[in-house]
Amino acid sequence: MGYKVAVVGATGNVGREMLNILAEREFPADEIHALASRRSQGTEISYGDQVLKCKDLEQFDFTGVDFALMSAGSAVSKEWGPKIAKAGAIVIDNSSFFRYDSDVPLIVPEVNADVLEGYMAKKNRRGIIANPNCSTAQLVVALKPLHDAFGIKRVVCSTYQSVSGAGKDGIDELWNQTKGIFVAQGPEPQKFTKQIAFNVIPHIDVFMEDGFTKEEWKMTAETKKILDPKIKLTATCVRVPVFVGHAEAVNIEFEKPVTADEARDILREAPGLMVIDKPEDGGYITPVECVGDFATFVSRIREDATVENGLALWVVSDNLRKGAALNTVQIAETLINRGLMQKKAA
Repeated sequence: MGYKVAVVGATGNVGREMLNILAEREFPADEIHALASRRSQGTEISYGDQVLKCKDLEQFDFTGVDFALMSAGSAVSKEWGPKIAKAGAIVIDNSSFFRYDSDVPLIVPEVNADVLEGYMAKKNRRGIIANPNCSTAQLVVALKPLHDAFGIKRVVCSTYQSVSGAGKDGIDELWNQTKGIFVAQGPEPQKFTKQIAFNVIPHIDVFMEDGFTKEEWKMTAETKKILDPKIKLTATCVRVPVFVGHAEAVNIEFEKPVTADEARDILREAPGLMVIDKPEDGGYITPVECVGDFATFVSRIREDATVENGLALWVVSDNLRKGAALNTVQIAETLINRGLMQKKAA
């Protein structure tokens, strides 16, 4: 007998991708339920070769549900996450609401899956596991094996984030602005603060008192929580006119000496990573090429002579997958594979 899984926010970009990935990876589920708000009730959504009809979250009975995979925004997670967990399900939440709670683990399975062992052993656990920000997830997958080998002191990261990170409205705005420019229609910004078509915007999420944006703060706080609180990280997060796929230019300063060849060899053996790195035309990965793939790609590995023990990397991943839906499913798979999750009796 398989597991009973509910996908909350199933009509959104990430929710649909969760269903795709559950089917692609043949997740051991006997029941899959697609849930969203009442206005989406009855909407048909693909799950492998099946078609699911979306159910009303507020009317759904979570009794017997093993996993609730949530991607419906912070407000929904705040209200429904504890309710669903109280009903007995393990909630794996893709919003930012629970990420910074000290009693909620923030998990990237290739990096800190061991945290789940202690968490699931707690009698008073909240039953909620958080998924990190999309830009953080791919970054820490690349940083982890290098940190283990050489000890990371400081990271400088510049992101090139696709519009799908802002949801369907972001995708629609890029599409409509691009078409509009070719027919002499003014590209009026709505979702974004400035024109996104044929432009880049150094502003994701709200500004904070120190001048950084909340997206930049998230990357710092989450990397420390997931990987190592001693790591210093500064980020500049930029929205670019790409539909799917986030890219990052990463500069790293290590405690120990490191060469590009050593880093390349270590990254090739690390879980979740694919190294495509040749110093020639096309010897690297771009966002268009990573769409639909499970891996996080690393290219342009080179030594940075401006600091002692420095490296520079180019990291690319499908943000709807590893940055969100895939990581969520992988957390559930990890709980099962490590024997931390027992099926409920029918």
